[in-house]
Amino acid sequence: MADNFNFELVSPERLLLSEQVSEVVIPATDGEMTVMAHHAPTMTTIKPGVVTVKLASGQTSKYVVFGGFADIVPTGCTLLAESAVPMSEINRDTLLKRIETAKTELAAADTHEHKNRIEQHLAELTHLNGIVVPV
Repeated sequence: MADNFNFELVSPERLLLSEQVSEVVIPATDGEMTVMAHHAPTMTTIKPGVVTVKLASGQTSKYVVFGGFADIVPTGCTLLAESAVPMSEINRDTLLKRIETAKTELAAADTHEHKNRIEQHLAELTHLNGIVVPV
Protein backbone atom coordinates (compact mmCIF):
# COMPACT_ATOMS: atom_id res chain seq x y z
CA MET A 1 0.00 0.00 0.00
CA ALA A 2 1.33 3.43 -0.96
CA ASP A 3 2.07 6.02 1.70
CA ASN A 4 -0.19 9.03 1.84
CA PHE A 5 0.82 12.68 1.78
CA ASN A 6 -0.89 16.05 2.03
CA PHE A 7 -2.09 17.67 -1.21
CA GLU A 8 -3.56 21.13 -1.56
CA LEU A 9 -5.08 22.60 -4.72
CA VAL A 10 -5.49 26.35 -4.41
CA SER A 11 -6.80 28.95 -6.84
CA PRO A 12 -7.14 32.70 -6.24
CA GLU A 13 -10.88 32.16 -5.72
CA ARG A 14 -10.75 29.30 -3.21
CA LEU A 15 -9.11 26.28 -1.66
CA LEU A 16 -10.43 23.45 -3.83
CA LEU A 17 -8.88 20.53 -1.99
CA SER A 18 -6.79 19.86 1.10
CA GLU A 19 -6.62 16.11 1.72
CA GLN A 20 -4.41 13.14 2.40
CA VAL A 21 -3.81 11.47 -0.96
CA SER A 22 -1.82 8.53 -2.30
CA GLU A 23 -1.13 9.94 -5.77
CA VAL A 24 -1.57 13.11 -7.85
CA VAL A 25 -1.05 13.42 -11.60
CA ILE A 26 -0.35 17.00 -12.66
CA PRO A 27 -0.01 18.58 -16.13
CA ALA A 28 3.51 19.96 -15.70
CA THR A 29 4.82 22.16 -18.48
CA ASP A 30 7.47 19.57 -19.37
CA GLY A 31 4.97 16.69 -19.37
CA GLU A 32 2.52 14.86 -17.16
CA MET A 33 3.98 14.16 -13.72
CA THR A 34 2.90 11.69 -11.05
CA VAL A 35 3.56 12.78 -7.48
CA MET A 36 3.65 10.27 -4.63
CA ALA A 37 4.83 10.36 -1.01
CA HIS A 38 8.57 10.87 -0.55
CA HIS A 39 8.92 12.62 -3.92
CA ALA A 40 12.13 14.57 -4.42
CA PRO A 41 11.72 18.30 -3.79
CA THR A 42 10.62 19.90 -7.06
CA MET A 43 9.01 23.08 -8.25
CA THR A 44 7.38 23.06 -11.67
CA THR A 45 5.08 25.20 -13.77
CA ILE A 46 1.67 23.86 -14.73
CA LYS A 47 0.00 24.14 -18.13
CA PRO A 48 -3.75 24.00 -18.74
CA GLY A 49 -4.88 20.43 -18.16
CA VAL A 50 -6.48 17.91 -15.84
CA VAL A 51 -5.21 17.13 -12.34
CA THR A 52 -6.15 13.63 -11.23
CA VAL A 53 -6.12 13.03 -7.47
CA LYS A 54 -6.31 9.61 -5.82
CA LEU A 55 -7.54 10.23 -2.29
CA ALA A 56 -6.33 8.16 0.66
CA SER A 57 -9.85 6.65 0.75
CA GLY A 58 -9.27 5.24 -2.76
CA GLN A 59 -11.67 7.62 -4.51
CA THR A 60 -10.43 9.57 -7.52
CA SER A 61 -11.31 13.18 -8.27
CA LYS A 62 -10.39 15.40 -11.21
CA TYR A 63 -9.89 19.13 -11.57
CA VAL A 64 -9.27 21.33 -14.59
CA VAL A 65 -6.47 23.84 -14.08
CA PHE A 66 -5.47 26.77 -16.26
CA GLY A 67 -1.80 27.23 -15.47
CA GLY A 68 0.09 27.85 -12.26
CA PHE A 69 2.88 26.04 -10.44
CA ALA A 70 3.39 23.12 -8.08
CA ASP A 71 5.67 22.96 -5.06
CA ILE A 72 6.51 19.34 -4.23
CA VAL A 73 8.31 18.17 -1.08
CA PRO A 74 8.67 14.63 0.33
CA THR A 75 5.72 15.15 2.69
CA GLY A 76 3.32 16.96 0.37
CA CYS A 77 2.42 18.89 -2.74
CA THR A 78 0.80 22.28 -3.14
CA LEU A 79 -0.55 23.24 -6.54
CA LEU A 80 -1.20 26.97 -6.90
CA ALA A 81 -3.41 27.32 -9.96
CA GLU A 82 -4.07 30.51 -11.90
CA SER A 83 -7.62 29.18 -12.12
CA ALA A 84 -9.11 25.78 -11.29
CA VAL A 85 -12.49 24.09 -11.14
CA PRO A 86 -13.71 20.57 -10.43
CA MET A 87 -14.04 18.64 -13.70
CA SER A 88 -17.78 18.28 -13.07
CA GLU A 89 -18.19 22.09 -13.19
CA ILE A 90 -16.45 22.72 -16.53
CA ASN A 91 -18.34 23.04 -19.80
CA ARG A 92 -17.68 23.74 -23.46
CA ASP A 93 -18.82 27.40 -23.25
CA THR A 94 -16.27 28.17 -20.53
CA LEU A 95 -13.43 26.69 -22.56
CA LEU A 96 -14.57 28.34 -25.80
CA LYS A 97 -14.60 31.74 -24.05
CA ARG A 98 -11.00 31.19 -22.89
CA ILE A 99 -10.01 30.15 -26.43
CA GLU A 100 -11.61 33.28 -27.91
CA THR A 101 -9.85 35.47 -25.34
CA ALA A 102 -6.51 33.87 -26.26
CA LYS A 103 -7.21 34.48 -29.97
CA THR A 104 -7.92 38.15 -29.24
CA GLU A 105 -4.68 38.42 -27.25
CA LEU A 106 -2.80 36.74 -30.10
CA ALA A 107 -4.06 39.30 -32.59
CA ALA A 108 -2.83 42.09 -30.31
CA ALA A 109 0.58 40.52 -29.53
CA ASP A 110 3.34 43.01 -30.28
CA THR A 111 6.47 40.87 -29.96
CA HIS A 112 7.49 37.53 -31.40
CA GLU A 113 8.07 36.14 -27.89
CA HIS A 114 4.64 37.27 -26.68
CA LYS A 115 3.02 35.80 -29.80
CA ASN A 116 4.78 32.44 -29.28
CA ARG A 117 3.67 32.30 -25.64
CA ILE A 118 0.04 32.98 -26.57
CA GLU A 119 0.14 30.46 -29.45
CA GLN A 120 1.37 27.80 -27.00
CA HIS A 121 -1.38 28.69 -24.51
CA LEU A 122 -3.99 28.60 -27.28
CA ALA A 123 -2.79 25.15 -28.39
CA GLU A 124 -3.01 23.89 -24.78
CA LEU A 125 -6.55 25.27 -24.39
CA THR A 126 -7.65 23.73 -27.68
CA HIS A 127 -6.20 20.36 -26.64
CA LEU A 128 -7.86 20.65 -23.24
CA ASN A 129 -11.19 21.41 -24.91
CA GLY A 130 -10.99 18.07 -26.74
CA ILE A 131 -10.10 16.15 -23.57
CA VAL A 132 -12.53 17.69 -21.10
CA VAL A 133 -15.56 18.10 -23.35
CA PRO A 134 -15.24 15.61 -26.24
CA VAL A 135 -17.18 16.37 -29.39
